[in-house]
Amino acid sequence: MPASPRQRCRAGLTALTALAAALALSAGPASAADTWTETGSDRADPLTESQGLTSVEVPAGSANRYTGIGTIPVGVSSRGWNHVGDPDESYDGYYVEPYQADSGTAKMYRVQAPGGAWSEYVHTLASGEALNNSWDAISPDGQYMLTGEYGTMTRFLVLPTPGVNKSTSPSANLPLASVVNLDHAVRDVQGCDFSGPTTLLCSSDDPDGSLFGYTKPLLQIDLSARPGTSDVTGHVTALRQLPLRSSCSGTFEAEGIDYDRRTGTLRVIVMSPGFCVLTDSKTYRFTRG
Repeated sequence: MPASPRQRCRAGLTALTALAAALALSAGPASAADTWTETGSDRADPLTESQGLTSVEVPAGSANRYTGIGTIPVGVSSRGWNHVGDPDESYDGYYVEPYQADSGTAKMYRVQAPGGAWSEYVHTLASGEALNNSWDAISPDGQYMLTGEYGTMTRFLVLPTPGVNKSTSPSANLPLASVVNLDHAVRDVQGCDFSGPTTLLCSSDDPDGSLFGYTKPLLQIDLSARPGTSDVTGHVTALRQLPLRSSCSGTFEAEGIDYDRRTGTLRVIVMSPGFCVLTDSKTYRFTRG
């Protein structure tokens, strides 16, 4: 006997419910992802503002800080630390710059204390760890910082924050404390910054676009707990594509990122292709909503 209209309707609803459940499962856990609207931009100097940036709270009224090939001290580059990444500052005023060298055996974090003194902390690569040192992001409590490896990755590394965490010393190896296991692969992350106790915003220089459907995504990472000595998980959400505007055509490069909790302003550096890297590279500003 043919099914009645009511039976066909009930069967259709059952199928739709099953499909919705399957889609929810495949999408992973729900995330309260923010939306970010572009509000302006400033020129990014290719020598001194091409790698990273951070807002500075200590001392009050300080200017923002930037990194680029032109900000590496000669005494640092002469010892092989020839690449500086996206820095960060702890809420109590410790400023940390990440460095890498071509030797590929260690990473270096150059730290300026609130009083102005500089020191260096070296992290010997753990087994299987990539040499890249593109960024650091200090947790809001200051005790641990996240850092990442270039390429396609499913983890971030967690180290005690040099200078802030009392277990650290310039004369001792800066150890790997734990990892953040990501629930979705990310590619070529150039910078991250905490926007909350367990929320990161990250800039990705992904040139491929197959991971999220577009290139150069702005990412949100929601951690299952505050980073420390135990591994945590991170739920990855792609929020939007970063602006890719220039008078030149070619390949853009997404660089460092900063979130200023005092104003709620997010800033991301995007370097222009070709000759226009000199003329119209930008630090873009965003606000929520």
